[in-house]
Amino acid sequence: RHRCCHRPTKIYDDGLQPSHKTEYLEKYPGYGNICPPESCKPKPELQENRARMDGTTTFKSDYLPYEIVTRPFRPQTEYRPKSGKIDLGTIYQRDYNPHKVGPVTLVRPRERKHTSDAKVDTIPTYRDHYRLWESQRTESCKVERDYEPPSERFGNPSTFQDDYIPRQPNPPPSCKPCDSKLPEGPFDGNTIHRTAYVVHELEPLFVRPREEYKPSDQPFEDLTTHQRDFKGMPGEQAKSCKPESRKHGSDDPFKGTTEFQDRYQPYLVTAPSFHKPREYVPPTDKMDLKSSNRLDYIKHKVAPRAPIKPAPGRKSTGPFQGKTTTKEDYQPWRVCPQGLIKKEEEIQKPTGKFASLTTFRSHYIPHQANPPPSFKPVHAVATGVPFKDETLYRTEYTPKKKEVCPGLNPDALGYVYVNTDSQGHRFYRQVSPERSGSNCSPIPEEVPAVS
Repeated sequence: RHRCCHRPTKIYDDGLQPSHKTEYLEKYPGYGNICPPESCKPKPELQENRARMDGTTTFKSDYLPYEIVTRPFRPQTEYRPKSGKIDLGTIYQRDYNPHKVGPVTLVRPRERKHTSDAKVDTIPTYRDHYRLWESQRTESCKVERDYEPPSERFGNPSTFQDDYIPRQPNPPPSCKPCDSKLPEGPFDGNTIHRTAYVVHELEPLFVRPREEYKPSDQPFEDLTTHQRDFKGMPGEQAKSCKPESRKHGSDDPFKGTTEFQDRYQPYLVTAPSFHKPREYVPPTDKMDLKSSNRLDYIKHKVAPRAPIKPAPGRKSTGPFQGKTTTKEDYQPWRVCPQGLIKKEEEIQKPTGKFASLTTFRSHYIPHQANPPPSFKPVHAVATGVPFKDETLYRTEYTPKKKEVCPGLNPDALGYVYVNTDSQGHRFYRQVSPERSGSNCSPIPEEVPAVS
């Protein structure tokens, strides 16, 4: 059967179901009742519910709810307004000098029209199609007034002045505890560990005596089982099954002309032209450095603005009072040492002497190790007989001739197109020549070709 090496393209559908069997499954014979090895992978098994789960946790069992007490609320003090008049004057009203405001002069430069003396012979489309309409100029409805500052004082109060109520800051009462006196006398540094600890005498550690090395009287066997049991067998060198390498090519001499040399036509190529820049000529006229700002700007005599920084405050000359609320109200508390939270041991410690003998040392019985017997079979093949290195593959293998795909050139190889399957392979039929002196017509065999 022909095996096409090209990738299948499923373009045509012939209606036949493809076979998923491989050549190994078709030709491989089974040997006796030999089963494939079992998998060592453990089977997925669900673990049974061995005990019922208790919904209580350590937090639920140990948690003790506490009573929630409302936070004490501090009553608000009664508002009492101050007597007197508020001075509404500001530094800005006192130091501000009003100025007369006039129209702003334009700083835009004059329009300069760049025209030439040449005469235009043509009439533009705008002048040709545009027609003037008779219209009257509208008068301006704007009333021109000069700004006049008010002469009377502004007396309307603001929303902040109406709604603001000054309040006197009251210091909050101190929640500090009452005075506590320091303990009299020296500090007692004795602890429970120092008073209750009993010093025990330590016995010396048990040291195992070192055993002396005793060499063996038997000679050392340096031969391994491989060196002792294996003996080389003479045999011939295996023959290579690799086919002989043949030369693929022609022995005809190479002709000195190629298709490129015969059909190539040279074209005339001109050199590219480069643009030469013009030589820079500096201007002869003098440059006018006057700007519109320098020509139209008018200087004004303006006095510097007075600073708005407030006057420096008065410095106190009296002695510094170093007393604070923390120094007056804070008193150190008497702290008592906290006792140990360690529980008493339920299991009492042993008081006797420690025996260094373990259960392994007391119950262990040493045994003499015997080497395992060798299960290697006795020599069944004589050493003088030559080794037969022939196999069934070497004796029965016959080299086959490489088949040429008929889809490359079907007419030259004697093939006729038949049909195309679902995978896109084209099938060809070989046309065999008629035999002389026979009336039978042989049925040619269909061969798949290039997809």
